[in-house]
Amino acid sequence: MPQSEMSSSRRAAPGSGTSPAPSAFDLVLLGSGLGVYTLARAFHEEYGIVATVITKVGVEPMRRSVSCEVIELGGSASDEALIDRAVALAVERGGVRPQLLLANADSLVQLMSDHRERLLEHYVLPILEADVLERLSDKAEFSQLCLEHGVATPRTEVIDLRTPRDASWEPPRTELPFPLVMKAARTADMAGVRFEGKKKVWFLESADELDTLVRSIAAAGYAGRLVVQELIPGDDTAEGSITAYTDAAGRVTLLCSARVLLGEHTPDALGRPAAMITTPFDDALEQARTLLEATGYRGYANFDVRRDPRDGSWKFFEVNARIGRNNFYVSAAGANVARFVVADAIEKRRIEPVTEFDEILYSLVPMPLLTRYLRDPALKRWVRTVARRGVRNPWTYPADGSWARRYARIVGLNHVRKFLRHYPRPTDSGF
Repeated sequence: MPQSEMSSSRRAAPGSGTSPAPSAFDLVLLGSGLGVYTLARAFHEEYGIVATVITKVGVEPMRRSVSCEVIELGGSASDEALIDRAVALAVERGGVRPQLLLANADSLVQLMSDHRERLLEHYVLPILEADVLERLSDKAEFSQLCLEHGVATPRTEVIDLRTPRDASWEPPRTELPFPLVMKAARTADMAGVRFEGKKKVWFLESADELDTLVRSIAAAGYAGRLVVQELIPGDDTAEGSITAYTDAAGRVTLLCSARVLLGEHTPDALGRPAAMITTPFDDALEQARTLLEATGYRGYANFDVRRDPRDGSWKFFEVNARIGRNNFYVSAAGANVARFVVADAIEKRRIEPVTEFDEILYSLVPMPLLTRYLRDPALKRWVRTVARRGVRNPWTYPADGSWARRYARIVGLNHVRKFLRHYPRPTDSGF
């Protein structure tokens, strides 16, 4: 059942953060799930601010957390209803203090962009300009931008399903060698499409398999582009994450990277990191900075990259115009992610860029499960050494008490069951 709606944000006692309290402001978050929960946690831990979360259906940790007050509109609510409620909330608060609005899902960032003018009447909105968002959120356009700015990216082809097709239509053939990887060019365009075999990412081993899948996607009504890319060899440990923030002056004030140790393998979550260890990607960090500065970026960004064992380079696959589901690894490594947007959008002050971080192990899964999938003995020793200093689980916020630790254990056990079902043993490709 939806909880009672609150007309203003509470301010709890600050958590363990050391930043001085900024000028008074309220935080409103759109959406639900781990990425929103940890974003709320960051603001609460650093500034003592309790976020108002507007969502269709919340998750239990958000309902129970000291960092959130949740307004649930119900599963049948429209996306526009989220915007209507956010505007109504700002009107109720009467403009007494700045209202900071953030989201952590591609579709919701796009929704905020679509309603930018209406929202800017009430909210501080540190997101991309619409034209930049349009280009960067499209993986086909992203690949072209990488080529233009000297950023390493895998070989890419595009299958365009935006134009009408008659009965004689045939899916195009690819020149890339199999196996290869395919995904929707724009994640938001695939959100409402339903068909058997739908996944976030597909691993394809033959031309016939590609042909059958493209026909199924087209028949389901998908009217966007599909990105087909060469498969970069390696298992989950070849993957990496880069999290960044670019301020209103175009300065990249945050760059943090982590090596993925294990990714999720359920069809709807394939590719999401389940465990990571922070480590600098010097060459890739500079490429990320180049791309952000060259495109006029603003706000949070999260890059998916992969180390190519053939030449040792990091290849850029996509950028998400948001902080990312696993943003807690940055805060846990010593740079609370709330500081950057507050300094930029609320305090309007310049801060020194942060690119150095503590070495930490971030994990949603139990250590025995994680080490089961680490096949490199040296990597396994490194992970165990870092783990002795403590494993950072995003669900275990100390201010939320013992229930948060119990919930984290339940999540971990659920992951064990899912891995045994969907990815019972590590493979060379990670698929």
